[in-house]
Amino acid sequence: MTTVQEIEAAVARLPGSELDRFREWFIKFDTAAWDREFEEDARSGKLDYLADQALDDLAQGRCTEL
Repeated sequence: MTTVQEIEAAVARLPGSELDRFREWFIKFDTAAWDREFEEDARSGKLDYLADQALDDLAQGRCTEL
């Protein structure tokens, strides 16, 4: 399988139990990929502006206690 269309076709042919197994695997795979991307963004400083904004909001009294 080399193209998204081939993968889509193969997934569409899976019987219910295999589709469930694939779905569980893909959720784990996708979650791990998202985690890696988030961690890299955090390490690179790409998300620093969010922390800066939150600290500024706190300093300016624009936060409420949960």
